[in-house]
Amino acid sequence: MSEPIASKFADEPDESTDSSVRLEVTVEGVAVLLLNRPERRNAFNARMILALTEALQSLAGAEGVRVVFIRGAGHAFCGGADLDWMRSAASWTEAENRADALELARMLHALHRLPMLTVALVEGPAFGGGAGLVCACDMAVATSDAVFAFSETRLGLTPATISPYVVEAIGPRHARRLFALAGRFDAAEAHRIGMVDEVVATPDELNARQEALAAEALIAAPGAVSDAKTLVRDVTGRAVDQALMEDTARRIAARRVSPEGREGLAAFFDKRKASWIS
Repeated sequence: MSEPIASKFADEPDESTDSSVRLEVTVEGVAVLLLNRPERRNAFNARMILALTEALQSLAGAEGVRVVFIRGAGHAFCGGADLDWMRSAASWTEAENRADALELARMLHALHRLPMLTVALVEGPAFGGGAGLVCACDMAVATSDAVFAFSETRLGLTPATISPYVVEAIGPRHARRLFALAGRFDAAEAHRIGMVDEVVATPDELNARQEALAAEALIAAPGAVSDAKTLVRDVTGRAVDQALMEDTARRIAARRVSPEGREGLAAFFDKRKASWIS
């Protein structure tokens, strides 16, 4: 059962998570998940990944959260893997490395499966796993000086755990090119290939877009948003046959008779705000 936002979150950062991740949620249901290792360009280590997973699991089960923004503290989104963490991993066994990589995979899956809109707000570098984090969100806005890279192959590695989200975001052709060349690319290129939805000039404009997107997100019915996200996952790659047509007809019929559907249509015809709009 979902927990009320007031009992799960406060207006201050959530103290149940590691200090490398800070979570704030407003009473309106706008969550900001801050990667908080600015001295390391918010690079991942094992503790940070665990803290992110815990925060995302809390958000998934929290009643009233309507939109989640992910940002980096300082002037970096996420520099990828922490160098000390990478150095340690080089001495681990294959089994130990598999277990470690699975934690990152679980964190990304938790983000990708959140029922509410998720938005990456990217300033500065988003490398490796940080770029994967961007792709696992529903949308991304970046400042014009943001820089991206999938640099794993230059280290003799592959971007395996982030690959499902990268391929979904930019397609296999762009993914093959960027994985193979492993070089840096700017926000304009990220926008061209669909990894970033909008590019703004300054951090102040990024803050303004956060506020505007939060206001837009609060207009949509939360249950409908969750169902719409599931719909995209379920219809992607399927042939448009009788089974799919029947499935989609069933889904819209269920929505029309749902409490949200009835309230939304009534509000529209009555020319008033729906009950979920504050």
